[in-house]
Amino acid sequence: MDKAFEDKMRATLLEIKEEVLHNLISENEDFRAAVEDLGVKDLADIASNDIDVRTLEALSSQDTLRLNKVESALIRLENGKYGVCARCSKRISLDRLEAIPYAVLCIDCKSESEKRR
Repeated sequence: MDKAFEDKMRATLLEIKEEVLHNLISENEDFRAAVEDLGVKDLADIASNDIDVRTLEALSSQDTLRLNKVESALIRLENGKYGVCARCSKRISLDRLEAIPYAVLCIDCKSESEKRR
C-alpha cells in the first residue's frame, strides 16, 4: 500500500471520527459537557485528542463501536498493520478499504463470517 493511499485513508478516518463526535455533541448533552470539560474549542482539536473513559461511557453503544473501529484503524495505520486481514493476514482490497475504511477482514473472510451467522 503506498503512502498516498495511507494518507488518504488517514484523512478519511479522521473525517469519520470528527463526524461521529459532531453528531454525539449535537445529540448528547452529557457528551457535550464532557468535551467542554476537556477545554477543547473546535472539532478538529477534539478529533485529535483522546477521549477519556468517562466520556466514552456517555456515548451510545453504536457510536462507541464506530468510534472504536475508527480509532483501531488509525492505530493500525501507525503500526503498519492497516489493510491486513485480521483472520487470514492477506491484504484487504483497496476498494474495500475505500468503502469501509475501518475494515478488519478481507471480503472472503467477511463473507465466511457472515455465512456462519
